[in-house]
Formats: sequence, structure tokens, C-alpha cells
Amino acid sequence: MQLNYDSSMPLHVQLKSIIENKVAQGELTGQIPTERNFMEYYNVSRSTVREAINLLVREGVLEKRHGSGTFVSIKPIHQWLGNLTSTTEMIRQRGKKPGAKLIEHYKMTPETYIQEKAGFKEAFFIKRVRYADDMPIGVECHYYPIDIGEAIAKYDLNDTTLYEIEENELGILFAEASQVIGIGIIPDEEAVHLSIPKMSHVLVAERIIKNQKGDIVEFEKAYYRSDMFNFQINLSRKFG
Repeated sequence: MQLNYDSSMPLHVQLKSIIENKVAQGELTGQIPTERNFMEYYNVSRSTVREAINLLVREGVLEKRHGSGTFVSIKPIHQWLGNLTSTTEMIRQRGKKPGAKLIEHYKMTPETYIQEKAGFKEAFFIKRVRYADDMPIGVECHYYPIDIGEAIAKYDLNDTTLYEIEENELGILFAEASQVIGIGIIPDEEAVHLSIPKMSHVLVAERIIKNQKGDIVEFEKAYYRSDMFNFQINLSRKFG
């Protein structure tokens, strides 16, 4: 990815997005290249590089260590999407303590976009903040058919795995899922939940899950800190 010198977007903002994307993809880990490396590769001034890096430092993606340089602040949690796993399972696999806090749940009419994607005219909505070692790393917004959502809501949704409730308690077997992942600006409300600055770039993931009959049983839209996650490939789970 290169800079667009003809764009109305400032060069330091473009460079910030490029660096942030490389961190999210796991291309940048540990110590990042020097200012001069960035200057020469992207043909920009030192001030442009510094502005981009300072923004990422303020957002917690990078950290400056006196006398050593600038480093990726937190090792990304690499989420392997070859299997349909919950966020809880993924965090445990990385040796971290998973956690979840319920923000709200209620029946609602989804926005037109979600109705078209999931086929839900009415839905049961559940929003939770996800934690790894007590650090907020994501906000997950789940949309369910009313009957499934109401059944899930009868359980304690703090520090529990929704997938386990669905499969073990409700007998819903997941067969396949599709996921779209990109980078976007986090909504102000979700930025507060993640303790990051407003207008921060985050990973935005949309997931549709189907049961063995091919029925959609969940639509999820989630916002994850780009310094904490690295998504790869598509999802599938095979039975038998």
C-alpha cells in the first residue's frame, strides 16, 4: 500500500493507516523501522512520519522506549479463522485470561443493512465488551432471531461464552460461517468502551453463522483494537 499524494487526506493520516494496517496484519512486530526508513520508502518528510507515529503512540498502537526506539506496544492476538471458535477460546489459546461484560440486551428492529444481510426483520440484540487479561480489546454486537436471543438472555452473560450457551444449553450446532473484515473508524460510543480515542481506526468484523440446516442463527458486528487482533482466512467447522 502506497501513499496517494493527490488525495485530500493528509499524508500523515495516510501513513498512520498504513502502519496501523501492517500492525493489524502482523507485518510489523517488535521494533518498527526508523523515521529515515519511512521517509525514504514513502518519500515523505520527517515531520510527516513523526505526526503519523505520534498519533499511533497516543492511540496505544505503538510505544516509544527511551534510548531504544519505537515498538509495537502489544503483541497481537492472532485469531486463526480456519475453525469456528469463540473469542473466549481464541484468547485462552494465546495464554490470556478471557473476560466479558454485558452492556445491554433487548428486542429491536435492526437497521436495513442488517435486515438484508441476516434476513432478520426483528432481532434480539446483545452487546458485550470483551477482555484479555482485563484489558478491553473488543466490542461485540450480536443479532439473533427473537427466540434464540431470548433463550440466551436467560443466562448470565458476563464472563461466559455465548457459543457454549448456544451449543451446550440450547442445542444449536454451528455448521458454517462467513466473515468480512476491514478497517474503519470506531463509533464514539464503542471507543469509550475500549478506552481508546474517538475516531480511532479499528478492525471491523461482520460474521454470519448458520446451523446445519443452513438457517442463519446469528449476525455479529464487532469492533476490535487493531493492536490486539490479526485475522486470517475464512471460517468453517466440519462435523463427522
